[in-house]
Amino acid sequence: MAQREQWVEQHTILSVVVGSRAFGLATAASDVDRRGVYVAPTEDFWRIGKPPTHLDGPLPEQFSWEVERFCALALSANPNLLEVLHSPLVERVTPLGRELRELSPAFLSRRAHQTYARYAQSRFAKAQARRADAGEPRWKHVMHLLRLLISGAELLESGTVRTDVGSHRDRLLAVRRGELPWREVCAWRDRLTTRLDEALAHSPLPAEPDTARVEEWLVSVRRRSLCPATG
Repeated sequence: MAQREQWVEQHTILSVVVGSRAFGLATAASDVDRRGVYVAPTEDFWRIGKPPTHLDGPLPEQFSWEVERFCALALSANPNLLEVLHSPLVERVTPLGRELRELSPAFLSRRAHQTYARYAQSRFAKAQARRADAGEPRWKHVMHLLRLLISGAELLESGTVRTDVGSHRDRLLAVRRGELPWREVCAWRDRLTTRLDEALAHSPLPAEPDTARVEEWLVSVRRRSLCPATG
């Protein structure tokens, strides 16, 4: 087995299913999108060649982050990382993985407004460009930008990440099938953007994540990797 695969196979602490299956939007044709977190042995950081910050595979549609990179991205309120921490579809979890999931509130902050809004706007701009060039956007991508806005608004309003948007399933899947007029899709997107903006002012989330708490945990992970009997 190649060393790159060994990091995922032997050192993964958390592996979950994300995407449509976690969002309550799966269809018979939906892929199984797997995302994970692995802990590279501390000794490997002493070498000139450092462990990779992320890896594809070895399974199809599988992507994993080394724990330090994962924590840095999650602290920035990256939606993809927050969804890993809150996916209900957990395929593998070790004691360290459970600790990471329990640490999830420390990653949450009002930074989510900026990241969710920026991601959604970027996807919307691409959809508009595709529509101008090809006559219609990639409707699956449009569905997910709307789903992202729903999730972001609910996060800011409630202070918790809710991956399942099943209550919007029928309408979102209608978007995916291209059944809603573009004008109606844009109007829905505008309403969700306004909701996201309005949620910021009254959000129960702190202004900044608890970086010190996350860093303390990360240091403990590195130490326990050196002395696994104490972990």
